[in-house]
Amino acid sequence: MSQSHSQIVSFIWSICNLLRGIYRRNEYRKVILPLTVIRRFDCILEATKDKVLEAIPRLDDKSDNIMFESLTRITGVKFFNKSKLNMKKLLDDPENIAINLQSYINDFSPNVVKIIEYFSFSEQIARLQESNLLYMVLQKFVNDELDLSPRAVDNTEMGLIFEELIRIGAEQSNEEAGEHFTPREVIELMVNLLLSPEQDLAKSHVVKTIFDPACGTGGMLTAAENYIKELNRDAQPHLYGQDWNKESYAVCCSDMLIKGEKAEIHYGCSFEQDGFSTNRFDYMLANPPFGVEWKKQQKTITTEHENLGFNGRFGAGLPRINDGSLLFLQHMISKMRDTKEGGSRIAIVFNGSPLFTGDAGSGESNIRKWIIENDWLEAIVAMPDQLFYNTGISTYIWIITNKKEKHRQGKIQLIDARLFYHKMRKSLGNKRHIIGDGEDNRFDHISQITKIHADFIHNQELETISNTEPSTAIVSKIFANQDFGYSKIVVERPLRLNFMASEERIANLDTIRAFAKLAESKKKDPTQRLKEMEAGKARQEQIKAMLQSLDDSILYKNRKLFIQAIDKAAAANKLSLTAPELKAILEALSERDETADICANSKGKPEADTELRDTESIPLKEDIQAYFQREVLPHVPDAWIDKSKTRIGYEIPLNRHFYIYQPPRALDVIEAELKTIEAEIANLLGGL
Repeated sequence: MSQSHSQIVSFIWSICNLLRGIYRRNEYRKVILPLTVIRRFDCILEATKDKVLEAIPRLDDKSDNIMFESLTRITGVKFFNKSKLNMKKLLDDPENIAINLQSYINDFSPNVVKIIEYFSFSEQIARLQESNLLYMVLQKFVNDELDLSPRAVDNTEMGLIFEELIRIGAEQSNEEAGEHFTPREVIELMVNLLLSPEQDLAKSHVVKTIFDPACGTGGMLTAAENYIKELNRDAQPHLYGQDWNKESYAVCCSDMLIKGEKAEIHYGCSFEQDGFSTNRFDYMLANPPFGVEWKKQQKTITTEHENLGFNGRFGAGLPRINDGSLLFLQHMISKMRDTKEGGSRIAIVFNGSPLFTGDAGSGESNIRKWIIENDWLEAIVAMPDQLFYNTGISTYIWIITNKKEKHRQGKIQLIDARLFYHKMRKSLGNKRHIIGDGEDNRFDHISQITKIHADFIHNQELETISNTEPSTAIVSKIFANQDFGYSKIVVERPLRLNFMASEERIANLDTIRAFAKLAESKKKDPTQRLKEMEAGKARQEQIKAMLQSLDDSILYKNRKLFIQAIDKAAAANKLSLTAPELKAILEALSERDETADICANSKGKPEADTELRDTESIPLKEDIQAYFQREVLPHVPDAWIDKSKTRIGYEIPLNRHFYIYQPPRALDVIEAELKTIEAEIANLLGGL
């Protein structure tokens, strides 16, 4: 930013000195940002104000659309104001300044009124007036030292000023900024990874559409536009965004109007109110909230998933209710252009969860499977921790595209950039690290990571920098798509039981639910209920008496023979057992026994023992039967695979692929440390 920009930003932010004591530091933006917007619009409309006022009487009976088109044709911008007042004239009536300011705001065109409403600025007007600050704050904004007119500050410069104000406001409210503000260096890297492979951006008057479904204050959209404009001044980027945080939406719309952008920003939840249901985009970027549950949107999302399948946005699967990150990615993939129309590229920031959460067959795994098997996942970059304002966790940039370069097809690049950072002199909330040139202008991390992505080299080794100390590490690995897939098989072993009609085992019957239910009743009438319960208890006693007639010294190791013995005893006691009763008896009187015969089902096939059930994850590239014979059968020869339960899963264990073994410290070093600690503890105890 040039000196003139800095002076303007400094002057505007110095107005916050008036707010001290009444506002907390993290609330200053609630006053500064909307007033900067109003003042800029006020200055822009000043030149055409008289013409607008002349035109209003003949437009009063016209429709809102006709009035909007007519007045914006006069103003030359996409907004107007019908008030006879301007911000300077508001100061002429100090007693009614709050009422007049609100009236002046209400006379803006509907798009601006909506923006100011979403800033919740009416609350700030009342708060400032109550504290006797409103006049003084407005006086500062109309001061001759602050010239925000187009003749002094063009749209591009004003955009830079406003973006700097947004950044300062976000950093001052760092405890909540992570929800609405992505660090500018992270955005720059995402844009570089997204757009650097594109060959057609330099074409004259090229038109590109850019979309962010969680646009916040619009930083990613602006950064992508700037990148394209730097390559080609004649390019025509069209920006599209959606967000459901009112303040962020207001800031984003303000920024776009201030700069005169070709932009369309929607307010609302992207899942429930898709503002661009029929649109397809060239480029998409997003930093969706980390680990945020989607319970409020569950009905809408589940209905679309079940009814529309892949004709909707969520056909691949639904993740856990407490993390909707992969819903955003599916939402974006649904808006990719067909490859015949040029295809699309996506960059999105995630935490570690979407890499590996969810077993084979789960929603998360199925979504990864869908993306990878369609060959859309181009690369994942592991970023340093402590980059964001409201969390210190590690983050990952995913690059998704349906137009992979030929040499990338069928492959996925993993980049380990966790050591590419500089420590900040002063932390901002949880943000203690920054990627970029650093204070010594060494190690331009953004260029380095972008080049690593472009080089596409397996086991690429580079010098990195962490804590200002250079080191060498593997930073890039290339894998085939199938390397991240696996078959999860269920290994069964036969059920082997022995049976005995001992007093101890017969007593177990009372703990079996099916047997206990015999003495229960659902009758509402007390007399009938008691009668049914007494009949049930009598039935229980009959069954126990029948079992007690069996020889309690015989240990049966064959279930079929034991059932025959029970049938014989039941017939002798004139008792006919139901299937649930027999099942309860077998459960109570049995114990697992590896020496017993295998229990077979009605078809003569071995029954599986659920307690011995196990699973194995086998890489997709490996033959399942060969693995089973080599790794399982030598240890459990009677095992088999239940093929009906085999599931295909996908996970991306990025950290495992870049793991570097660290040998344990020598025992004498550890022993010396322990002795030192023991001595320190002894000294502390001695002082008590």
